[in-house]
Amino acid sequence: MDLICYLHAGWAPLIRPAPSTRAWMDDTPESFAYRCLPLNIANAHGWEVLSPCGFEAIWNGSPDPGAITIRLDQGAEQGRAPVSLFGQGVITFHVEGLIRTPPGWNVWIAGSPNRQKDGIQALGGVVETDWSPYTFTMNWRFTRPGQWVRFEQFEPICFFFPIQRAAIEQFQPRFEPIENDPATLEGFTSWSQARDAFHEKMKTSGPLQGSEKWQKHYYRGIDLAGKEWIDDHRSKLRLSAFDAAATPQVKPAPQKDPKIPAAAPAPAPTKAARDLAKREWLLEATERQRALAPRVAALERRVGVTQKDFLESYYAPSRPVILSGEMANWPALKRWTPDYLKSVVGDAPIDYQAGRNSAGDFERAKDAHKTRGPFSDFIDQITRPGAGNDAYLTAYNSSANVEALAPLQADVGPLDKYLTRAPGMMWIGPAGTVTPLHHDLTNNLIAQVVGRKRIKLAPSSEVGRLYNDAHVFSEIGDLEDPNLNRERFARLEGARVYDLVLEPGDMLFVPFAWWHQVKSLDFSVTITYTNFLWPNEAYATYPGD
Repeated sequence: MDLICYLHAGWAPLIRPAPSTRAWMDDTPESFAYRCLPLNIANAHGWEVLSPCGFEAIWNGSPDPGAITIRLDQGAEQGRAPVSLFGQGVITFHVEGLIRTPPGWNVWIAGSPNRQKDGIQALGGVVETDWSPYTFTMNWRFTRPGQWVRFEQFEPICFFFPIQRAAIEQFQPRFEPIENDPATLEGFTSWSQARDAFHEKMKTSGPLQGSEKWQKHYYRGIDLAGKEWIDDHRSKLRLSAFDAAATPQVKPAPQKDPKIPAAAPAPAPTKAARDLAKREWLLEATERQRALAPRVAALERRVGVTQKDFLESYYAPSRPVILSGEMANWPALKRWTPDYLKSVVGDAPIDYQAGRNSAGDFERAKDAHKTRGPFSDFIDQITRPGAGNDAYLTAYNSSANVEALAPLQADVGPLDKYLTRAPGMMWIGPAGTVTPLHHDLTNNLIAQVVGRKRIKLAPSSEVGRLYNDAHVFSEIGDLEDPNLNRERFARLEGARVYDLVLEPGDMLFVPFAWWHQVKSLDFSVTITYTNFLWPNEAYATYPGD
């Protein structure tokens, strides 16, 4: 069925399929909040409209429209800013787009599920979008006066999904004793007893490991006996984007020229300085020009990309893209639990990185952290509570681990549209592993098999703002570091950075020289590939340091 967003001249709505992730869920110990499947499904059960600007607002408590003060960030477009129209402590966002649904379908509109905001609350509504020629607004109401509320640029301000208009009126609700349905009573009783036993085990058995800490029957769509009652159970939603131009999931906004502190006066710049300044100008001007076409500037998520389209739209132009569905038939997506990996690889000796928590330069000093030991011991180590960033099997260890990890290749399918037949490089680690900000000298295809990873990605043209240090590394290890010295790294202001979460089954094409940092949100298994069907030899002419 079609879900259309009609665009008037000049409209550029920021709409994306809603992600299942939430910052507060990431921050729960071992990200345990994601074990609640109803939360995950609700989070992703629609599309989000993002704020086109950053701003702060405050309400003085009066019911008048003038009682709200809105303070826009510098450079924000006044015409796309929220306004106070109705009074009563309500601010209004005008959504640029006219939504059209099939006959008999409405759209439910509200704030994003399970996103909380102190001091203000999203208001909900239902709109008959199969006939209405009117746009809708998204409204938020302050819950207390005298408190500044902050909205970031690209923060979700609206969440919507289609619902059948007449369906709810067809239901006949009633109460009934559960004994009237023996099958339901039996299933409930079995679950209740098993739940009580599980809670008792949690009290008496001490700390449990990884997957032992929660029951997964509902998550897997089975009853306690392992029976599947329906064939369309969902543990994940994959909504389509409206189109490339309207999917700014990780789309950077056009920025002003960076304010680089003036250099000390000099009689005249040297030729080397002039050449460098010209190159910086060229990179910046090229990036600004790319931003004129939203499809070119946005990081697209694509399904069913052909070989020709991948080459012409992404590989040759050095444009990143998220590819969905290419790994759908890989047994690894369902099989690769820590226990399964141990059963297949066993005690085979492997190389991995250890003791990373003891050094701030763990990525640059990879050789100093190289450790060898049984694979089973490594898995036990990284599945202990709080394992964090200390131990990690990375691509740097790949050449030493080919033989040990070879049995896992039976669970991995070919990617013949993009790659030659060769094993990829494995990454295995717990939640909390980090790869600092850097760029690679090859094009990479990152296949996320187990768990989720948050990736910050910046175009190669941002090299002047990301403080390239030794070799491929930045002086800035973590773009999210709350203690980052913004005065020291003043050129970072305005850098175009894409922010995305790779989920199991996603692949990300990262062109050579694109900057990225990676953080694991869960126990994670990732495979990276560089064996493309086309030349991938930028490293051969790299000038060195």
